[in-house]
Amino acid sequence: MLTIVHSVASEDFEDIRRVLAICFRDGEALDALDIERILSFDMEWVNPSEAEKIVQALIGKGWLSGEENALQPTVSLRNVQSPLGWFPRPSRLLHPVDANDIQEQPVVSEPKQVAATQTKEKTQSLNHATSSSDPRAKLTQRLSKYISKASEISLEEVERRAKRKQQALRYASTWICLALVAREQNLSMKEITDALATV
Repeated sequence: MLTIVHSVASEDFEDIRRVLAICFRDGEALDALDIERILSFDMEWVNPSEAEKIVQALIGKGWLSGEENALQPTVSLRNVQSPLGWFPRPSRLLHPVDANDIQEQPVVSEPKQVAATQTKEKTQSLNHATSSSDPRAKLTQRLSKYISKASEISLEEVERRAKRKQQALRYASTWICLALVAREQNLSMKEITDALATV
């Protein structure tokens, strides 16, 4: 029973860390209104009224500190990764766990090699995706065309949306961002994952 409770708490903790990593991707303090805008308009996770409540809840539970015009996260955001198709549960943001209750969990140090790889990935553009060592990167052009045809959106627009998500998520590869675009268009994710399957 204790293990199950710990697992749920860990998921709650990681969901909030992922959200904060995306909001504070530039490493600078943010105004509360800027965070609300990212949550509601940029990422389209919640509506504006919920975004306002989320920011206040995160402040109240110790996830954010500082003046309302210069908020900063109180937890480490290093080595945060978002799984394919990840989307935060609004309930976890509206009613966050207390940051102080989870902070004592051991945090694995980020190896220098991993940090260097992530820095390189941050600067990767959509046009250079095929040079990635990830075998799925070679499929991105074909996947872009499939999404464009299936959703009846121009190829340029599909690539623009994917690039925008890559800039926002920062650590996500191009094919993950394309999969997120496909998900937004309510395309069959089975066909997307099949197309990305590699031997």
